[in-house]
Amino acid sequence: MNIARRPRVGHIAFLNCLPIYWGLARSGALLDVDLHRAPPDELSRRLVEGDLDIGPITLVEYLRHADELLLVPDIAVAADGPVLSVNLVSKAPIDDLPTTAKVSLASTSRTGVLLGRMLLEQRHGLTPEFATAPPDLDSALDGADAAVLIGDEALRVHHDPRGHHVLDLAAAWKEWTGLPMVFAVWAVRREYAEANPGLVKDVHLAFCESVRRCREEIDEVVASAARWEPFEPAALAEYFERLQFTLSERHLRGLREFAARAAGYMEVPGLPEGGPEFFPAGKGVAWA
Repeated sequence: MNIARRPRVGHIAFLNCLPIYWGLARSGALLDVDLHRAPPDELSRRLVEGDLDIGPITLVEYLRHADELLLVPDIAVAADGPVLSVNLVSKAPIDDLPTTAKVSLASTSRTGVLLGRMLLEQRHGLTPEFATAPPDLDSALDGADAAVLIGDEALRVHHDPRGHHVLDLAAAWKEWTGLPMVFAVWAVRREYAEANPGLVKDVHLAFCESVRRCREEIDEVVASAARWEPFEPAALAEYFERLQFTLSERHLRGLREFAARAAGYMEVPGLPEGGPEFFPAGKGVAWA
């Protein structure tokens, strides 16, 4: 008798995804999956290459590979306004930056990088000189006018800008478009979903239950995270309140708007005709 192997599931190695995975450990659902923890760009690559079955993928990489993937309903990393951890950090206010400013892309998320580029070029009319840099503030601003930072390092700069100017890119997107910004979605490889629909449904429901449980136990989540993260509990509570882990119709409108504005930019195609395709699971419980 053939026994199906555990689904290989990705886990973003950033504080922002703690709420999505909190309940998996508490409920024992982690025993049912083969969990792989890594930065966003590595998880995106591994999902596209088939080394993972289900997992988070940056929005840009999803758009590039939508024909190979199905979206998992309800789950995303998004913000409808400030997100605190996706920032453009600059030595001068953005309106005072030179037209050909040197901007470091010190980010492990292609979506955060592209959002920063679009805002600088399309909204502010700059023609920056971009270069990659390590994802820490000192390295990123060494010889540069500004840098795109994401994740825990960006959150640290939000709380301690050290004299720099910090533009929250999710807030800037909301001001620009009036819509939420979706940074990452959860997807399943199409062939895996077709061969293992029951396992995919179980993972989807486990994620939804994990987020619901985290919301109920948020004080415990914050207290636990504060023991190993360099942030006060109040700062973490604010961060988790800003983050949204749902994929509602309003979030899908934001996703479609980003896809439209990014189409053809940095080799990002538009959405497939008819919009994103979902794994055919029932709607679960999401944290809006």
